Amino acid sequence: MPALGALVAEPLFLLTDTALVGHLGAAQLAGLGLASAVLQTIVGLLVFLAYATTPTVARRLGAGDRTGAIRAGIDGLWLAALVGAVLLVVGLWTSGWLVGLFHADAATTHAAYTYLSLSLWGLPAMLLVLAATGLLRGLQDTRTPLIVAGAGFGANAVLNAVFIYGFGWGIAGSAAGTVVAQWAMAAVYLVIAVRAARRFNAPLRPGLDGVGGAARAGGWLLLRTASLRAALLATTVVATGMGTESLAAVQIAMTLFFTLAFVLDSLAIAGQAMIGHGLGSADVVRVRAITRRLVQLGLGSGIALGVVLILLAWVIGGVFTSDRVILNLLPAVVLVMAAGVPLAGYVFVLDGVLIGAGDARYLALTGLVNLAVYVPLLVIVAVTDAGVVWLWVAFGIGYLGARAVTLGLRARGERWIVTG
Repeated sequence: MPALGALVAEPLFLLTDTALVGHLGAAQLAGLGLASAVLQTIVGLLVFLAYATTPTVARRLGAGDRTGAIRAGIDGLWLAALVGAVLLVVGLWTSGWLVGLFHADAATTHAAYTYLSLSLWGLPAMLLVLAATGLLRGLQDTRTPLIVAGAGFGANAVLNAVFIYGFGWGIAGSAAGTVVAQWAMAAVYLVIAVRAARRFNAPLRPGLDGVGGAARAGGWLLLRTASLRAALLATTVVATGMGTESLAAVQIAMTLFFTLAFVLDSLAIAGQAMIGHGLGSADVVRVRAITRRLVQLGLGSGIALGVVLILLAWVIGGVFTSDRVILNLLPAVVLVMAAGVPLAGYVFVLDGVLIGAGDARYLALTGLVNLAVYVPLLVIVAVTDAGVVWLWVAFGIGYLGARAVTLGLRARGERWIVTG
């Protein structure tokens, strides 16, 4: 439950931005969609800073080495700081080129560039948050991330409202508010990590072997996440070709989906920590029991969330926009999303189980297979000009269905269960 609260707070940043920016106009909302696609791709590719850290720390904790567990987390923080600094420099230099790749109209492109170029200043902080969160999850502490994420969301909402409408900064105010909130969260996590290291005599200096090991461990997870982000980017590109209103509708749908995804992913996060700990202590019976329960909870939660979406399908659009064309497009997309949410629940929990087991190589290679299945579906939607509803059928049923098959086959076997 604490993991659920912390994960829900993260997409609430984007929900807040979408709700506040959406009433500025369709161009601003579409621009936010393009900039968010770039930012989420960057951060998503580097989610291994948390996903590689959590099972590593959990395994060492399960084996009784708390000092080594904390040191592994500190090395992850140093890696996050290094990567974040490099990406900030590269991102500021290439932000105009990145938003131009979508070939949107001038107003949308300008809004996207404004948001992206400012938001990049918060990128190093976001990576530090990822690494620190991975450390705490590995230590079986999901309550502290809940408190920090909740406070960060509250600050983000207030700052965005003041900057956007109080100061009249428009979409730039949304980016500025989020950057301030992100750095505040990073500062809190760094204080927590330093205190934990001093308490258990773990060194604060970077260990070259540890940082290098964290980077190597994250390599397969980077490839796994790259295939996921490639699928999301391809979806955004196809939506862009359908026009500004369709792109804006897909941006709202993606925002809703990621909110639900993080709700479901709370089970996966708990699974990462508990599976890693169980394998570290060589308790295979417990690992199997956790896996079965996660699958049950994932499917059940997906069904419950799908019912909620059905009930809200015709009214939820008004939260994000007042544009009549966008409002007319949304209900059918939301209903298709509702049908696929139970499938997403199954996919997310098994993904978390295999990440917790350190089975990143399998996830990376099958991620490429899943992408190969999805791309032809996108091509059919684009060539036939089928519209946003069929675009979501391709993503929410076709792509997730491919992932469900590859993950389910692996979980049924024994090769991913490696103790020690």
